[in-house]
Amino acid sequence: MKKITLFLLLVSSLIFAQKNVKINLSSPNTTIYTHLYFLQPDSYEPQKAAATIYGYEGEEAENIAIKLKKILDGKGLKVDFTKVPTTTNYSDTTGYKIGHRYVLFPYQMPSIYVEKIGGSWYYSNETISKVNELYKEVFPWYTEKLQQVIPKFGHNKFFKIELWQYLGLLVLLIVSTFLFYLLRKIVYYILQKIQFWIIRKSNENIKNALKKLARPIVLLLVSWFIIKALPALQLNLDVNTILFLVLNIMITVFWIYVFLKLVQVIMSIYADFAESTHNKLDDQLVPILHNFLTGVVIFLGILKLLTLFGVEPTAVIAGASIGGIAVALASQDTVKNLIGTVMIFVDKPFHIGDWIEAGTVVGTVETVGFRSTTVRAADTSVYQIPNSTLSEMVVNNKGLRAYRRYTTNLGLRYDTPPELIEAFVKGVRKIIELHADTRNDVYNVEFSGFGDSALLIMVNVYFTVLDWNKEQHAKHELHLQILNLAKELGVDFAFPSTTVLIEDFPEKQSKGLKYNVDKNRINHIIDNINN
Repeated sequence: MKKITLFLLLVSSLIFAQKNVKINLSSPNTTIYTHLYFLQPDSYEPQKAAATIYGYEGEEAENIAIKLKKILDGKGLKVDFTKVPTTTNYSDTTGYKIGHRYVLFPYQMPSIYVEKIGGSWYYSNETISKVNELYKEVFPWYTEKLQQVIPKFGHNKFFKIELWQYLGLLVLLIVSTFLFYLLRKIVYYILQKIQFWIIRKSNENIKNALKKLARPIVLLLVSWFIIKALPALQLNLDVNTILFLVLNIMITVFWIYVFLKLVQVIMSIYADFAESTHNKLDDQLVPILHNFLTGVVIFLGILKLLTLFGVEPTAVIAGASIGGIAVALASQDTVKNLIGTVMIFVDKPFHIGDWIEAGTVVGTVETVGFRSTTVRAADTSVYQIPNSTLSEMVVNNKGLRAYRRYTTNLGLRYDTPPELIEAFVKGVRKIIELHADTRNDVYNVEFSGFGDSALLIMVNVYFTVLDWNKEQHAKHELHLQILNLAKELGVDFAFPSTTVLIEDFPEKQSKGLKYNVDKNRINHIIDNINN
């Protein structure tokens, strides 16, 4: 019995408290509460709500107060009174409206705010002056006419939604579906025109990317149409809040999808450009740029989604900045490697396929990634060099040489006649001049000196092929032609040896070679080189 009595007392006290809600303009919280409370269906007293409108009285002030509430309801903006300041001398320091004022929704409706006038808080003069303009922006022109043609039975409610509003939602859904299929072809056609205006060529990858890009753009246009048309149904605030939250989430997701597909289109165009250049480093940059831009789009999209759930953008940005600093401090090597990667692509000290010498590593550059560069040595060993280290090393890029210099010494026997030495030198010169992969204007073939066991013929030649494998093949051909020349002339290459001269040795003869120095024969051999 006592419990029932206490319950009845509690209920009656609540009812009594509700009936005794008075006009209170002492703080932003009480002013906004006074305005909205006296416009609720169960406490509808517009003359009291009009007390929050400064400088106006009577029916004019009531109309302004009613329109203000309809604007907030039409956009699904529900005031969270736990966040509205209750202090009399509250001062806004966020930068939106400096001074004794409070903005209800700074990101959605920055022009609706209350300010302190005298010792009380009222809706600002700016807000009051823009009420009619805001009302026209939120509600379509046919909103009032729509209310006039609805029969009485259409106002019957089912789950806080009137019957005519259910019908309006169905019509809105049908029209939106029709617009989607209509605009999809139009948007795709416009995107194609823009693409041809930027670059006058296309391929299947670009066409497929444009088709995928057209869909989210159309969905954004349809969502914009729904947002503009939805307030005309004048749904309940709770229903509007849910619908607008869902729509804003959808729009954010669509924007993420648009930018992801836009990145794909840009990368497809850049990939075609990279393939048309001789620089293979551009090809390697395509997947790196694609991954980087994709990450940026997803990161910014997640930040936007967080703001839709009530998280302040400044708090999100501050948290992201602090988190970024923490991650950077915890992964300094990764950040250094990322910076090294940027430096490699900016400076371009080598290209994919170049033969480089970097410290003790010598080999061909195969890939350049976010963290490291892969170099394959001549013995097929694979080296992973961190980009931060590689960007600070002295890199000898033999792939960027205009020509590949090759120098060697050919050692002839000491008993080779001068006539054959001269003929051999002339023949080697002619071989170099006729070789397809050597410069015929800059080379040296000279009798350079006397070695320990051979007469030295210096050969200095420049190959025009830049690939390491092709250079080795060019050397192979040059060496074989020199050996064939020596064979035909009868010139022998010396082995590392020591000759002992014995002047008097009975019945022993020298084992020296017999050289054929016939001039006609020598000239014939040289003239027929490469014939």
